[in-house]
Amino acid sequence: MRPNPHLLELHAFVFLTRLSQKYGKLLSLLTIPETEWKLFAAQGFDLIWLMGVWRRSPAARAQALRQFREHGAYRNVLPDIQEQDIQGSAYAIYDYALDPFLGKPEDLQALHERLNRLGLKLILDFVPNHLAWDHPWTAAHPEYFVPGDKAALAHRPGWFFKTAAGKILAHGRDPHFPPWDDTVQMHFFSPEARKAQIQAMQKIAADCDGVRCDMAMLGLNAIFQKVWGGQLAGTRAPEKEFWDELISAVKAKRPDFIFMAEVYWDHERELQSLGFDYTYDKIFYDKIKHGSVQAIRDHLAAPLPYQNRCARFIENHDEQRSVTAFGKEKAMAAAAVMATLPGLRFFHDGQMAGNKVHIPVQLSRGPAETPDRDIEDFYRRLGEFINDPILHTGQWRLLEVPAVAANLLAWEWEKGNKRCVVLTNFGNSVCEGEVHLSDGKERVLKLSLAPWEVQLLRLPSSK
Repeated sequence: MRPNPHLLELHAFVFLTRLSQKYGKLLSLLTIPETEWKLFAAQGFDLIWLMGVWRRSPAARAQALRQFREHGAYRNVLPDIQEQDIQGSAYAIYDYALDPFLGKPEDLQALHERLNRLGLKLILDFVPNHLAWDHPWTAAHPEYFVPGDKAALAHRPGWFFKTAAGKILAHGRDPHFPPWDDTVQMHFFSPEARKAQIQAMQKIAADCDGVRCDMAMLGLNAIFQKVWGGQLAGTRAPEKEFWDELISAVKAKRPDFIFMAEVYWDHERELQSLGFDYTYDKIFYDKIKHGSVQAIRDHLAAPLPYQNRCARFIENHDEQRSVTAFGKEKAMAAAAVMATLPGLRFFHDGQMAGNKVHIPVQLSRGPAETPDRDIEDFYRRLGEFINDPILHTGQWRLLEVPAVAANLLAWEWEKGNKRCVVLTNFGNSVCEGEVHLSDGKERVLKLSLAPWEVQLLRLPSSK
């Protein structure tokens, strides 16, 4: 796989439903016409993340249906919604096997082989922090999960639940938000639970090239202790971190297997040190959404070994659509910034058409949206630029900008006798000034950029 790869996230259920409608027949992942996958390869994607392929929980689906029936949930997304459009959360996993909605379990291996033949690598989900609250392990192995008791259930009924066998277990949660009440919390300090997780991960690795690990920082010893220490009855943290054990076990057999972490709260470097190939750069997302241009430049001054392992995005299934979050002009400028930096360049299904509706992970269908031709044309030009080999194997440098061009973001890629320069006015006023290229030859680019204007330049090297 080339350096600085391109990843496309596809909501598996929504993607399949859309193609079934397009071709006028019910498809499975394996019967999707090969031309559809070839299109992604032609667009320059290296990695396809099929989000939400695993078997959904019956209890989680029943819960989502109840919310729909009682409160009209999801109607703001899909006005003509039907109950069959509601499948339950992709992150309340009942089994790490292909969901029947998408095909037969054995189809996944065949799909993996097909994508590899086309030059595409397959990324799937791994959800270490929690499983569906009706997962078979809750009956067979309740010791894999964080326990509760009657007092805890009475004190915080939203945090705990009673299984059919009468065991009280905790729901999975992020400490900053209410628990995910369709899940059960894994016990990261349990050696048996760790072993089971590693075995599940090895099973997943047989059918793909990498995983996106959901809320990966919740598996760190210090964070798990902080969140659940009160329920652990003096259980001590293992000497090794969960991720050190799991990643080492997988990479011992698959050294090229890709681990990407969804991570927040400044734990990116820690997870990289534990073996993650890529970590979410949510700091970058927040800075381009809310921060100053100087704050963006400061963030991009980080050492290249760190930046090369950042996964940068302007939207995904957890965030708002970029056009909705930023507005049209800023969204295109943000895309140019994201897509021309070192690291993994992360795109989302519908982003390149200017889609505006965020689709919940419980749904199997999204609304029909009319593509924005300006945005499609922009991404077509951007795609041609970022697929230049220089932006994958060249040397990246952040360029200094003059004080009078406060809104300017500028960098270059160089290899051999070629150079690519990216200039972005990341502001809503005209930006004028001069940029000195970093080749020691005193070459100067004079510029005048309209608000949110992007210039993608190919220049001969001075060498």
